[in-house]
Amino acid sequence: MTDLHIHHTRLTPQMRSVLERMARAGHPPLHTRTPQEARIAYQAGADVLEVPKAALARVEDLQIPTRDGAQLPARLYAPNTDKGLPVLLYTHGGGFTIGNIATHDILCRELARLAGCMVVSLDYRLAPEHRFPTASNDAWDSLQWLAANAERLGADPQRLAVGGDSAGGTLAAVNAILARDAGLPLALQLLIYPGCAAHQDTPSHATFARGLVLEEPAISWFFGNYVTTREEREDWRFAPLLAPDVECVAPAWIGLAECDPLVDEGVDYADKLRLAGVPVDLDIYRGVTHEFIKMGRAIPEARKAHADAARALRLAFHLE
Repeated sequence: MTDLHIHHTRLTPQMRSVLERMARAGHPPLHTRTPQEARIAYQAGADVLEVPKAALARVEDLQIPTRDGAQLPARLYAPNTDKGLPVLLYTHGGGFTIGNIATHDILCRELARLAGCMVVSLDYRLAPEHRFPTASNDAWDSLQWLAANAERLGADPQRLAVGGDSAGGTLAAVNAILARDAGLPLALQLLIYPGCAAHQDTPSHATFARGLVLEEPAISWFFGNYVTTREEREDWRFAPLLAPDVECVAPAWIGLAECDPLVDEGVDYADKLRLAGVPVDLDIYRGVTHEFIKMGRAIPEARKAHADAARALRLAFHLE
């Protein structure tokens, strides 16, 4: 509890309570397990602090083909059965190593419900079985497939967005750049505490290295599973901050947690986009940690972030 005490005054009472309960539970850290064990443990706890599961008019499982012949599971969520709904491609977090459709099911349902749009949640392939740039390739292949098949799914191909949290936020940011390069217009990139930097060397990585949800040993483990060389770490498809040019990419909504090793690089990426003339709406949720977006039962800021993200989608999709 010593490390948590260091951050005591920064955290909201609700966030402190969650962290204290996590510490008392005494589960081995994910980075001390095998990737398969970590995936099982993460999924087992994924819904514990989530808001109630929303019932939606339409939930369908899909298969999305990739360039190398794989078929990726995906799940389509829609709040109604109307034709021509705008659509968000969502890529889940988990350090490129853990997470799946099930771990982010409730979050994707909330985004669909609150934004009034279709959400397609992607099960991209995970490291270390599938290393860089597989996840990025899977995300881009899926966005191109979604654009080509939107009408068949009942979506509006003219109103597409990308989004994700943590590593999934990285993939969404990369997709936005690739879409710009391919002439595929996007309404929005919805980035929830995205990883953006090649190396974990910002002040927030030092300040929040211990005692919170995402700790330095876990970051090193996650990224070590995915990128194995310096060249891969410094490829902009892993570190969007190193992208040579972000002019004319989609407008961004960026939601960050104040007490998060990744907060500084999220702010840096917002600045990079703004300097390139890209409209950016940046929200930093005070006193909360990485992963807070999935703690809506306990953390009021999560429910606020759900509403803020949904409003950004509605505005981008011209729904209000």
